[in-house]
Amino acid sequence: MIWGTIRRKVASSQVLGQAWKVRHGVSAPSCYRAVPKEALLIGKGYECVQSASYHIVLGNCVPALSRETTSLCQTESLIRLSNRSFSSDSGDLVEAVVPFMGESITDGTLATFLKKPGDRVAVDEPIAQIETDKVTIDVVSPEAGVIKEFVAKEGETVEPGVKIAIISKSGEGIEQVAPSEQADAQPEPTKPKESAEKQVPKAEPAPVKDAQPKTKAPSPPPPPPPKHTASELRLPPKDRERRVPMTRLRKRVAIRLKDSQNTFALLTTFNEIDMTNLMKLRSDYKDTFVEKHGVKLGFMSGFVKAAVSALEQLPIVNAVIDGDDIIYRDYIDISIAVGTPKGLVVPVVRDAGSMNFAQIEKEINTLAKKAADGSISIDEMAGGTFTISNGGVYGSLLSTPIINPPQSAILGMHSIVNRPMVVGGNVVPRPMMYIALTYDHRLIDGREAVFFLRRIKDVVEDPRRLLLDV
Repeated sequence: MIWGTIRRKVASSQVLGQAWKVRHGVSAPSCYRAVPKEALLIGKGYECVQSASYHIVLGNCVPALSRETTSLCQTESLIRLSNRSFSSDSGDLVEAVVPFMGESITDGTLATFLKKPGDRVAVDEPIAQIETDKVTIDVVSPEAGVIKEFVAKEGETVEPGVKIAIISKSGEGIEQVAPSEQADAQPEPTKPKESAEKQVPKAEPAPVKDAQPKTKAPSPPPPPPPKHTASELRLPPKDRERRVPMTRLRKRVAIRLKDSQNTFALLTTFNEIDMTNLMKLRSDYKDTFVEKHGVKLGFMSGFVKAAVSALEQLPIVNAVIDGDDIIYRDYIDISIAVGTPKGLVVPVVRDAGSMNFAQIEKEINTLAKKAADGSISIDEMAGGTFTISNGGVYGSLLSTPIINPPQSAILGMHSIVNRPMVVGGNVVPRPMMYIALTYDHRLIDGREAVFFLRRIKDVVEDPRRLLLDV
Protein backbone atom coordinates (compact mmCIF):
# COMPACT_ATOMS: atom_id res chain seq x y z
CA MET A 1 0.00 0.00 0.00
CA ILE A 2 1.44 3.39 -1.02
CA TRP A 3 1.15 6.30 1.30
CA GLY A 4 1.70 9.94 0.44
CA THR A 5 3.41 12.43 2.70
CA ILE A 6 2.63 15.91 1.50
CA ARG A 7 5.00 18.73 2.20
CA ARG A 8 2.84 21.53 3.47
CA LYS A 9 3.45 24.96 4.87
CA VAL A 10 3.67 24.58 8.60
CA ALA A 11 2.84 27.35 10.99
CA SER A 12 4.47 25.66 13.97
CA SER A 13 6.54 22.46 13.83
CA GLN A 14 6.36 20.34 16.97
CA VAL A 15 7.61 16.97 18.22
CA LEU A 16 6.43 13.73 16.60
CA GLY A 17 3.13 12.68 18.11
CA GLN A 18 1.81 16.23 18.70
CA ALA A 19 -0.49 18.36 16.53
CA TRP A 20 0.65 19.79 13.16
CA LYS A 21 -0.91 23.15 12.19
CA VAL A 22 -1.42 23.51 8.43
CA ARG A 23 -2.46 26.68 6.64
CA HIS A 24 -4.24 26.34 3.31
CA GLY A 25 -3.15 28.23 0.21
CA VAL A 26 -4.65 31.70 -0.31
CA SER A 27 -5.22 31.39 -4.04
CA ALA A 28 -8.14 28.98 -3.76
CA PRO A 29 -9.98 27.37 -0.85
CA SER A 30 -9.98 23.97 -2.54
CA CYS A 31 -6.29 23.58 -3.36
CA TYR A 32 -2.96 23.34 -1.58
CA ARG A 33 0.14 25.22 -2.61
CA ALA A 34 3.74 24.28 -1.85
CA VAL A 35 5.80 26.97 -0.11
CA PRO A 36 9.46 27.16 0.87
CA LYS A 37 8.99 26.44 4.57
CA GLU A 38 8.20 22.73 4.73
CA ALA A 39 8.15 19.82 7.19
CA LEU A 40 8.35 16.08 6.45
CA LEU A 41 6.49 13.60 8.67
CA ILE A 42 7.60 9.98 8.38
CA GLY A 43 5.57 7.27 10.09
CA LYS A 44 7.03 4.30 11.95
CA GLY A 45 7.85 1.38 9.69
CA TYR A 46 8.24 3.33 6.44
CA GLU A 47 11.05 4.84 4.45
CA CYS A 48 11.17 7.30 1.54
CA VAL A 49 11.46 5.67 -1.88
CA GLN A 50 10.18 8.14 -4.44
CA SER A 51 9.53 11.86 -5.05
CA ALA A 52 7.16 13.27 -7.66
CA SER A 53 5.38 16.53 -8.59
CA TYR A 54 1.62 16.79 -9.05
CA HIS A 55 -0.90 19.52 -9.88
CA ILE A 56 -4.05 18.94 -7.84
CA VAL A 57 -7.27 20.90 -7.42
CA LEU A 58 -10.34 19.06 -6.11
CA GLY A 59 -8.94 15.80 -7.48
CA ASN A 60 -8.32 17.18 -11.01
CA CYS A 61 -4.96 17.91 -12.58
CA VAL A 62 -4.34 21.62 -13.05
CA PRO A 63 -1.08 22.76 -14.63
CA ALA A 64 -1.23 26.17 -12.92
CA LEU A 65 -0.80 24.88 -9.37
CA SER A 66 2.31 22.95 -8.36
CA ARG A 67 2.63 20.58 -5.47
CA GLU A 68 5.43 18.21 -4.43
CA THR A 69 4.55 14.83 -2.96
CA THR A 70 6.83 12.24 -1.39
CA SER A 71 5.45 8.69 -1.51
CA LEU A 72 6.29 6.06 1.04
CA CYS A 73 6.04 2.29 0.93
CA GLN A 74 6.12 -0.08 3.87
CA THR A 75 9.32 -2.04 4.40
CA GLU A 76 10.24 -4.97 6.58
CA SER A 77 12.62 -2.97 8.74
CA LEU A 78 10.99 -0.88 11.44
CA ILE A 79 12.21 2.38 12.90
CA ARG A 80 12.20 1.89 16.66
CA LEU A 81 12.07 4.62 19.24
CA SER A 82 14.04 3.63 22.32
CA ASN A 83 14.09 5.23 25.74
CA ARG A 84 17.13 5.89 27.84
CA SER A 85 17.96 3.13 30.33
CA PHE A 86 16.82 3.52 33.91
CA SER A 87 14.46 6.39 33.04
CA SER A 88 10.74 6.99 33.14
CA ASP A 89 8.35 9.44 31.61
CA SER A 90 8.29 11.64 34.70
CA GLY A 91 12.06 11.71 35.13
CA ASP A 92 11.76 11.04 38.88
CA LEU A 93 11.50 7.25 38.63
CA VAL A 94 14.38 4.99 37.65
CA GLU A 95 14.45 1.25 37.06
CA ALA A 96 16.89 -1.28 38.51
CA VAL A 97 17.42 -4.10 36.04
CA VAL A 98 19.30 -7.40 36.00
CA PRO A 99 22.90 -6.78 34.89
CA PHE A 100 24.87 -8.75 32.33
CA MET A 101 25.84 -12.05 34.00
CA GLY A 102 28.44 -13.45 31.59
CA GLU A 103 28.51 -14.92 28.12
CA SER A 104 27.85 -18.46 29.34
CA ILE A 105 24.96 -17.48 31.64
CA THR A 106 21.59 -16.62 30.12
CA ASP A 107 19.43 -16.43 33.23
CA GLY A 108 19.43 -16.66 37.01
CA THR A 109 17.15 -17.04 40.00
CA LEU A 110 16.13 -14.01 42.05
CA ALA A 111 17.33 -15.34 45.41
CA THR A 112 16.54 -12.57 47.86
CA PHE A 113 15.86 -8.87 48.26
CA LEU A 114 18.36 -6.99 50.40
CA LYS A 115 16.01 -4.02 50.81
CA LYS A 116 12.30 -3.41 51.30
CA PRO A 117 9.92 -0.99 49.59
CA GLY A 118 10.28 2.38 51.29
CA ASP A 119 13.96 1.89 52.13
CA ARG A 120 16.39 4.58 51.04
CA VAL A 121 19.29 3.41 48.87
CA ALA A 122 22.48 5.02 47.58
CA VAL A 123 23.98 4.84 44.11
CA ASP A 124 25.33 1.35 43.27
CA GLU A 125 24.00 -0.04 46.57
CA PRO A 126 22.92 -3.71 46.23
CA ILE A 127 19.18 -4.18 46.53
CA ALA A 128 18.83 -7.82 45.43
CA GLN A 129 20.89 -10.94 44.76
CA ILE A 130 20.63 -13.27 41.79
CA GLU A 131 21.93 -16.82 41.94
CA THR A 132 23.39 -18.32 38.78
CA ASP A 133 24.92 -21.68 38.00
CA LYS A 134 28.33 -20.40 39.11
CA VAL A 135 28.23 -17.18 41.11
CA THR A 136 25.90 -14.83 42.96
CA ILE A 137 25.37 -11.44 41.30
CA ASP A 138 24.13 -8.25 42.93
CA VAL A 139 21.47 -5.98 41.43
CA VAL A 140 22.43 -2.42 42.35
CA SER A 141 20.48 0.82 42.43
CA PRO A 142 21.28 3.07 39.42
CA GLU A 143 20.41 6.24 41.37
CA ALA A 144 20.10 7.38 44.96
CA GLY A 145 16.52 7.47 46.17
CA VAL A 146 13.75 5.44 47.80
CA ILE A 147 12.52 2.06 46.60
CA LYS A 148 8.96 2.51 45.36
CA GLU A 149 8.12 -1.10 44.57
CA PHE A 150 9.53 -4.45 43.47
CA VAL A 151 8.19 -5.71 40.16
CA ALA A 152 9.72 -9.19 40.45
CA LYS A 153 9.33 -11.88 43.09
CA GLU A 154 11.83 -14.03 44.92
CA GLY A 155 12.35 -17.40 43.26
CA GLU A 156 11.57 -16.14 39.75
CA THR A 157 13.90 -16.85 36.85
CA VAL A 158 15.17 -13.58 35.42
CA GLU A 159 17.29 -12.64 32.42
CA PRO A 160 19.68 -9.72 31.83
CA GLY A 161 17.73 -6.51 31.29
CA VAL A 162 14.64 -7.62 33.23
CA LYS A 163 13.23 -4.92 35.52
CA ILE A 164 13.55 -5.74 39.24
CA ALA A 165 12.55 -2.58 41.08
CA ILE A 166 11.36 0.99 40.60
CA ILE A 167 13.18 3.69 42.54
CA SER A 168 12.03 7.27 43.15
CA LYS A 169 14.88 9.76 43.25
CA SER A 170 12.83 12.25 45.27
CA GLY A 171 11.03 9.71 47.44
CA GLU A 172 7.80 11.71 47.38
CA GLY A 173 4.47 9.95 47.70
CA ILE A 174 5.96 6.58 48.68
CA GLU A 175 4.30 4.74 51.52
CA GLN A 176 6.07 2.29 53.75
CA VAL A 177 5.08 -1.27 53.03
CA ALA A 178 6.01 -2.60 56.44
CA PRO A 179 3.02 -1.00 58.26
CA SER A 180 0.60 -2.33 55.66
CA GLU A 181 2.04 -5.78 56.08
CA GLN A 182 1.57 -5.48 59.80
CA ALA A 183 -2.01 -4.32 59.25
CA ASP A 184 -2.61 -7.33 57.05
CA ALA A 185 -1.08 -9.53 59.68
CA GLN A 186 -3.36 -8.20 62.42
CA PRO A 187 -6.58 -9.84 61.15
CA GLU A 188 -4.86 -13.21 61.28
CA PRO A 189 -5.19 -13.60 65.07
CA THR A 190 -8.98 -13.18 64.69
CA LYS A 191 -9.12 -16.39 62.68
CA PRO A 192 -8.19 -18.55 65.66
CA LYS A 193 -10.88 -16.78 67.67
CA GLU A 194 -13.45 -17.55 65.03
CA SER A 195 -12.30 -21.12 64.85
CA ALA A 196 -12.48 -21.31 68.64
CA GLU A 197 -16.05 -20.03 68.53
CA LYS A 198 -16.88 -22.60 65.92
CA GLN A 199 -15.41 -25.28 68.12
CA VAL A 200 -17.68 -24.34 71.00
CA PRO A 201 -20.84 -25.82 69.45
CA LYS A 202 -18.85 -28.90 68.55
CA ALA A 203 -18.15 -29.43 72.25
CA GLU A 204 -21.92 -29.60 72.99
CA PRO A 205 -22.34 -33.23 71.95
CA ALA A 206 -20.19 -34.22 74.96
CA PRO A 207 -23.06 -36.18 76.48
CA VAL A 208 -22.78 -38.58 73.57
CA LYS A 209 -19.34 -39.56 74.80
CA ASP A 210 -20.87 -40.36 78.18
CA ALA A 211 -23.18 -42.81 76.47
CA GLN A 212 -20.20 -44.74 75.10
CA PRO A 213 -18.87 -45.97 78.45
CA LYS A 214 -22.38 -47.21 79.28
CA THR A 215 -22.20 -49.59 76.30
CA LYS A 216 -19.24 -51.74 77.32
CA ALA A 217 -19.78 -54.04 74.35
CA PRO A 218 -17.14 -52.40 72.05
CA SER A 219 -14.16 -53.96 73.86
CA PRO A 220 -12.46 -55.45 70.73
CA PRO A 221 -11.61 -52.03 69.11
CA PRO A 222 -8.84 -51.11 71.63
CA PRO A 223 -6.24 -53.59 70.24
CA PRO A 224 -6.03 -52.03 66.73
CA PRO A 225 -5.10 -48.48 67.87
CA PRO A 226 -1.78 -49.50 69.45
CA LYS A 227 -0.79 -51.18 66.19
CA HIS A 228 -1.46 -48.00 64.21
CA THR A 229 0.28 -45.82 66.75
CA ALA A 230 3.29 -48.13 66.76
CA SER A 231 3.54 -47.95 62.97
CA GLU A 232 3.16 -44.17 63.03
CA LEU A 233 5.94 -43.82 65.57
CA ARG A 234 8.30 -45.63 63.23
CA LEU A 235 7.83 -42.99 60.54
CA PRO A 236 9.98 -39.83 60.71
CA PRO A 237 8.00 -36.94 62.21
CA LYS A 238 7.12 -34.52 59.43
CA ASP A 239 7.09 -31.53 61.75
CA ARG A 240 10.81 -32.05 62.34
CA GLU A 241 11.72 -32.02 58.65
CA ARG A 242 12.48 -29.03 56.44
CA ARG A 243 12.22 -28.97 52.66
CA VAL A 244 14.49 -26.34 51.08
CA PRO A 245 14.88 -25.90 47.30
CA MET A 246 18.38 -26.43 45.91
CA THR A 247 20.31 -23.37 44.83
CA ARG A 248 21.31 -23.03 41.21
CA LEU A 249 24.96 -23.42 42.18
CA ARG A 250 24.27 -26.69 44.00
CA LYS A 251 22.20 -27.96 41.06
CA ARG A 252 25.02 -27.12 38.67
CA VAL A 253 27.63 -28.87 40.82
CA ALA A 254 25.41 -31.95 41.09
CA ILE A 255 24.86 -32.12 37.34
CA ARG A 256 28.53 -31.66 36.48
CA LEU A 257 29.78 -34.25 38.96
CA LYS A 258 27.21 -36.80 37.84
CA ASP A 259 28.10 -36.13 34.20
CA SER A 260 31.74 -36.71 35.15
CA GLN A 261 30.90 -40.13 36.54
CA ASN A 262 28.76 -41.02 33.55
CA THR A 263 31.31 -39.85 30.95
CA PHE A 264 34.78 -40.56 32.30
CA ALA A 265 36.38 -43.90 33.11
CA LEU A 266 37.34 -42.78 36.61
CA LEU A 267 40.24 -44.46 38.36
CA THR A 268 42.19 -43.30 41.42
CA THR A 269 45.77 -44.04 42.42
CA PHE A 270 47.40 -43.11 45.74
CA ASN A 271 50.76 -42.26 47.23
CA GLU A 272 52.11 -40.65 50.39
CA ILE A 273 54.46 -37.74 50.92
CA ASP A 274 56.89 -36.98 53.72
CA MET A 275 56.24 -33.30 54.43
CA THR A 276 59.35 -32.80 56.60
CA ASN A 277 61.45 -30.78 54.13
CA LEU A 278 58.59 -28.59 52.84
CA MET A 279 57.51 -27.82 56.40
CA LYS A 280 61.10 -26.94 57.32
CA LEU A 281 61.40 -24.69 54.27
CA ARG A 282 58.22 -22.93 55.31
CA SER A 283 59.25 -22.43 58.93
CA ASP A 284 62.74 -21.16 57.99
CA TYR A 285 61.58 -18.49 55.53
CA LYS A 286 57.99 -17.66 56.50
CA ASP A 287 58.88 -14.38 58.25
CA THR A 288 61.24 -13.21 55.50
CA PHE A 289 58.68 -14.25 52.88
CA VAL A 290 55.95 -12.14 54.49
CA GLU A 291 58.22 -9.11 54.85
CA LYS A 292 59.25 -9.16 51.19
CA HIS A 293 56.08 -10.28 49.44
CA GLY A 294 53.33 -9.30 51.89
CA VAL A 295 51.70 -12.73 51.85
CA LYS A 296 52.15 -15.90 53.91
CA LEU A 297 53.99 -18.91 52.52
CA GLY A 298 51.69 -21.92 52.45
CA PHE A 299 51.80 -25.50 51.26
CA MET A 300 49.52 -24.88 48.28
CA SER A 301 52.18 -22.98 46.30
CA GLY A 302 54.58 -25.91 46.71
CA PHE A 303 51.99 -28.37 45.40
CA VAL A 304 51.11 -26.06 42.49
CA LYS A 305 54.78 -25.87 41.48
CA ALA A 306 55.06 -29.65 41.85
CA ALA A 307 51.95 -30.15 39.70
CA VAL A 308 53.35 -27.82 37.02
CA SER A 309 56.58 -29.85 36.94
CA ALA A 310 54.65 -33.12 36.67
CA LEU A 311 52.36 -31.78 33.92
CA GLU A 312 55.37 -30.62 31.91
CA GLN A 313 56.93 -34.10 32.14
CA LEU A 314 53.64 -35.91 31.41
CA PRO A 315 51.62 -33.66 29.04
CA ILE A 316 49.01 -36.38 28.52
CA VAL A 317 47.62 -35.55 31.99
CA ASN A 318 47.14 -31.96 30.80
CA ALA A 319 45.32 -33.11 27.66
CA VAL A 320 41.64 -33.85 27.09
CA ILE A 321 39.51 -36.02 24.80
CA ASP A 322 37.31 -34.19 22.28
CA GLY A 323 35.28 -36.62 20.19
CA ASP A 324 37.77 -38.81 18.35
CA ASP A 325 40.67 -36.40 18.95
CA ILE A 326 43.07 -35.62 21.78
CA ILE A 327 43.70 -31.95 22.52
CA TYR A 328 47.12 -31.22 24.00
CA ARG A 329 47.30 -27.91 25.85
CA ASP A 330 50.65 -26.08 25.74
CA TYR A 331 49.64 -23.95 28.71
CA ILE A 332 48.99 -24.86 32.35
CA ASP A 333 46.05 -23.27 34.19
CA ILE A 334 45.63 -24.77 37.64
CA SER A 335 42.13 -24.80 39.14
CA ILE A 336 41.98 -24.58 42.94
CA ALA A 337 38.84 -26.03 44.54
CA VAL A 338 37.48 -23.68 47.22
CA GLY A 339 34.59 -24.52 49.52
CA THR A 340 32.22 -21.64 50.32
CA PRO A 341 29.02 -21.47 52.39
CA LYS A 342 27.04 -21.36 49.13
CA GLY A 343 28.84 -24.26 47.46
CA LEU A 344 32.03 -25.38 45.76
CA VAL A 345 33.73 -23.00 43.33
CA VAL A 346 36.92 -23.57 41.35
CA PRO A 347 38.87 -20.37 40.54
CA VAL A 348 41.76 -20.68 38.12
CA VAL A 349 45.41 -19.66 38.51
CA ARG A 350 46.28 -18.63 34.95
CA ASP A 351 49.62 -19.60 33.39
CA ALA A 352 50.87 -21.13 36.63
CA GLY A 353 53.99 -22.45 34.88
CA SER A 354 55.46 -18.95 34.63
CA MET A 355 54.71 -17.92 38.24
CA ASN A 356 56.95 -18.17 41.30
CA PHE A 357 55.94 -19.09 44.87
CA ALA A 358 55.03 -15.52 45.83
CA GLN A 359 52.91 -14.88 42.73
CA ILE A 360 51.04 -18.15 43.23
CA GLU A 361 50.34 -17.40 46.91
CA LYS A 362 49.08 -13.90 46.09
CA GLU A 363 46.80 -15.16 43.32
CA ILE A 364 45.38 -17.96 45.46
CA ASN A 365 44.81 -15.56 48.35
CA THR A 366 42.99 -13.07 46.11
CA LEU A 367 40.79 -15.71 44.49
CA ALA A 368 39.95 -17.33 47.83
CA LYS A 369 38.79 -13.98 49.29
CA LYS A 370 36.61 -13.29 46.25
CA ALA A 371 35.11 -16.77 46.44
CA ALA A 372 34.34 -16.34 50.14
CA ASP A 373 32.53 -13.01 49.77
CA GLY A 374 30.80 -13.99 46.51
CA SER A 375 32.48 -11.35 44.34
CA ILE A 376 34.35 -13.79 42.10
CA SER A 377 33.51 -13.46 38.40
CA ILE A 378 32.70 -16.03 35.76
CA ASP A 379 35.93 -15.37 33.86
CA GLU A 380 37.99 -16.14 36.96
CA MET A 381 36.48 -19.64 37.09
CA ALA A 382 36.36 -20.44 33.38
CA GLY A 383 38.81 -22.88 31.85
CA GLY A 384 41.51 -24.70 33.79
CA THR A 385 43.52 -27.72 32.63
CA PHE A 386 44.15 -29.45 35.98
CA THR A 387 42.54 -29.21 39.44
CA ILE A 388 43.96 -29.43 42.96
CA SER A 389 41.56 -30.09 45.84
CA ASN A 390 42.82 -29.75 49.42
CA GLY A 391 40.47 -31.70 51.65
CA GLY A 392 43.16 -31.76 54.32
CA VAL A 393 42.15 -28.30 55.56
CA TYR A 394 38.91 -29.93 56.79
CA GLY A 395 40.70 -32.93 58.31
CA SER A 396 40.19 -35.44 55.50
CA LEU A 397 42.60 -38.37 55.78
CA LEU A 398 41.87 -39.99 52.41
CA SER A 399 39.40 -39.51 49.57
CA THR A 400 38.82 -40.15 45.86
CA PRO A 401 38.16 -36.76 44.20
CA ILE A 402 35.97 -36.50 41.10
CA ILE A 403 37.30 -34.96 37.88
CA ASN A 404 36.17 -31.43 37.05
CA PRO A 405 34.98 -31.59 33.40
CA PRO A 406 36.34 -31.05 30.81
CA GLN A 407 39.66 -31.79 32.52
CA SER A 408 41.20 -35.26 32.61
CA ALA A 409 42.65 -35.47 36.13
CA ILE A 410 42.45 -34.02 39.63
CA LEU A 411 44.92 -34.13 42.53
CA GLY A 412 43.59 -34.59 46.06
CA MET A 413 45.57 -33.38 49.09
CA HIS A 414 44.79 -34.58 52.59
CA SER A 415 45.64 -33.88 56.22
CA ILE A 416 49.16 -34.14 57.60
CA VAL A 417 49.47 -36.83 60.27
CA ASN A 418 52.54 -37.90 62.23
CA ARG A 419 53.09 -41.59 61.58
CA PRO A 420 55.96 -43.97 62.36
CA MET A 421 58.17 -44.33 59.29
CA VAL A 422 61.38 -46.24 58.67
CA VAL A 423 64.16 -43.75 57.83
CA GLY A 424 67.74 -45.01 57.57
CA GLY A 425 66.85 -48.26 59.28
CA ASN A 426 65.24 -46.48 62.21
CA VAL A 427 61.58 -46.00 63.04
CA VAL A 428 60.96 -42.28 63.48
CA PRO A 429 57.82 -40.13 63.50
CA ARG A 430 57.28 -38.23 60.25
CA PRO A 431 54.58 -35.77 59.10
CA MET A 432 52.94 -37.75 56.31
CA MET A 433 50.24 -36.83 53.80
CA TYR A 434 48.24 -39.11 51.53
CA ILE A 435 47.72 -37.82 47.99
CA ALA A 436 45.31 -39.17 45.39
CA LEU A 437 45.11 -38.74 41.63
CA THR A 438 41.78 -39.44 39.94
CA TYR A 439 42.20 -39.63 36.17
CA ASP A 440 40.29 -40.50 33.01
CA HIS A 441 41.47 -44.00 32.19
CA ARG A 442 40.27 -43.62 28.61
CA LEU A 443 43.14 -41.21 28.02
CA ILE A 444 45.66 -41.76 30.82
CA ASP A 445 47.13 -45.17 31.52
CA GLY A 446 48.08 -46.37 34.97
CA ARG A 447 51.76 -45.98 34.16
CA GLU A 448 51.42 -42.23 33.50
CA ALA A 449 49.24 -41.78 36.57
CA VAL A 450 51.77 -43.48 38.86
CA PHE A 451 54.68 -41.53 37.34
CA PHE A 452 52.71 -38.31 37.79
CA LEU A 453 52.16 -38.91 41.51
CA ARG A 454 55.76 -40.00 41.88
CA ARG A 455 56.93 -36.68 40.44
CA ILE A 456 54.67 -34.80 42.87
CA LYS A 457 56.15 -36.79 45.74
CA ASP A 458 59.77 -36.19 44.65
CA VAL A 459 59.36 -32.41 44.25
CA VAL A 460 57.47 -31.86 47.51
CA GLU A 461 59.87 -34.02 49.52
CA ASP A 462 62.89 -32.24 47.98
CA PRO A 463 61.99 -28.73 46.71
CA ARG A 464 65.59 -28.24 45.54
CA ARG A 465 64.64 -30.25 42.44
CA LEU A 466 62.73 -27.21 41.20
CA LEU A 467 65.90 -25.10 41.27
CA LEU A 468 67.99 -27.71 39.50
CA ASP A 469 65.18 -28.89 37.17
CA VAL A 470 65.88 -32.54 37.91
